[in-house]
Amino acid sequence: MTKRDYYEVLGVARNVTEEDVKKAYRKLAMQYHPDRNPGDKTAEEKFKEVAEAYEVLRDADKRARYDRYGHESLRGSYSTSQEFEFDLADALRTFMSEGIFADFFGAGRSGRAAGGQLRGSDLQIRLKLALDEIATGVTKRIKIKHYVRCNTCSGSGAQPGSESVRCPVCNGTGERRQVSRSLFGQFINVTACQQCNGEGRIVRDPCRDCKGEGRREEETTLTLEIPAGVATGNYLTVRNEGHAGPKAGPPGDVIVLIEEKEHELFERHGDDILLDLPISMVQAVMGDRVEVPTIEGQAVLEIASGTQSGKILRMRGKGIPHLNGYGRGDQLVRIAVWIPHKLPIKERELLQQLAKSEAIRPPADWRGTFKKNSQ
Repeated sequence: MTKRDYYEVLGVARNVTEEDVKKAYRKLAMQYHPDRNPGDKTAEEKFKEVAEAYEVLRDADKRARYDRYGHESLRGSYSTSQEFEFDLADALRTFMSEGIFADFFGAGRSGRAAGGQLRGSDLQIRLKLALDEIATGVTKRIKIKHYVRCNTCSGSGAQPGSESVRCPVCNGTGERRQVSRSLFGQFINVTACQQCNGEGRIVRDPCRDCKGEGRREEETTLTLEIPAGVATGNYLTVRNEGHAGPKAGPPGDVIVLIEEKEHELFERHGDDILLDLPISMVQAVMGDRVEVPTIEGQAVLEIASGTQSGKILRMRGKGIPHLNGYGRGDQLVRIAVWIPHKLPIKERELLQQLAKSEAIRPPADWRGTFKKNSQ
C-alpha cells in the first residue's frame, strides 16, 4: 500500500519547525492510542502511521533525506530492497520516549469518589526488563513507598475516642457561597470550604500518629506477574495499591510502565529479533552448519554455499512470544562476511592464485545490494 506523505500524516506544512512537529505528533498520538480505542484497528494503524512520520520528521538528517528522496530514503531496514517498517511496538516506544505517559493516563490524578471522599493519587513505576525475561514472562517483586490508611484512627484523622464536628464556617455543607451583584444581575460563586477542605466536618482532636491526615507513609512489596511478549510502552495497572485518599478516601492505582533493556546480542523488531552473525570467507563460499545463540539457548543454523554478506536468514519461531496470543516471532540472522586485515604469506599466496580464477570473480552485470528493484 502506498505510504502517505509524512507532512500530510501529521497535518503540518513542509517548512514547519521541530517544535510544531512534536506538538502535532503528541495531539494525534493521544487521539489514536490503542488504549483509548480498544479493538479499533483503524485507530491502531493511524497510531503507527503518526509515530512513523514523527520518527522521521523529528530527526534533522532523516528529514533532510526524506525531503529530497521521499520514502525511498527509508529503504534498508534489513536490506536495500526492503522498505522501512514500523510496527505497534515501535510506535509505543516512540510514544513513551516523548514522556507523555503522565498526560495520557492522568498520572498522579485524584478526585472525589462516589461518596464524596477524595480518591488517592496514582503511583507510577518504571520496570526495566531484560529480553530473556520478556521472552519467557517473569514474576517480579518490587518495593514501593505509598500512603496507606492510618490504623490508629482507621483513616478518620481523629484521635480514638474523639469525634469530628460540623464545620462552623460552611455549616457542614463543605461549600462557600459568595453572592455578588452587578448591572447584569446577581451572581453566585460556589467554592470548597477552606476550613474543612470541602468535607463539611473538622477534627477537634487530630490523630497523633497521622497528624489528622488519616494516612501515613509505608513501604510495601508488590508481586507482579509479567506476561511474555511485553514491550516498552506496555503497562500494568495494579488496582487500589496507589496512595490512600485522605480521611478514609479510596486508594489510587499503581501503574507499572514497562521498559526494555538493550540486549548485547539481539535487536528487537516487534516480536522478531535480529542477530548479526560474522562468518569467514570460506564459510560463505563453501557453506557451513554453525551454532548460533537464541533467546532459549544455542541452535544450529544452515548456511548455504555462496551466501552473500548482508543476507538475512530466518529461524522460524525463535523470536518473542506474541503478547496475549499464540505463536511467536522469528529470529533473523544477518550475515556479515568477515575480511581479515592481515594474512600470513602462505595464505596470501593462495589467495593470489585464486584471484586468477574466473570462478571467484563477480559477473560483469552483477550489482549485488546496489541492484535496482525491477519496476
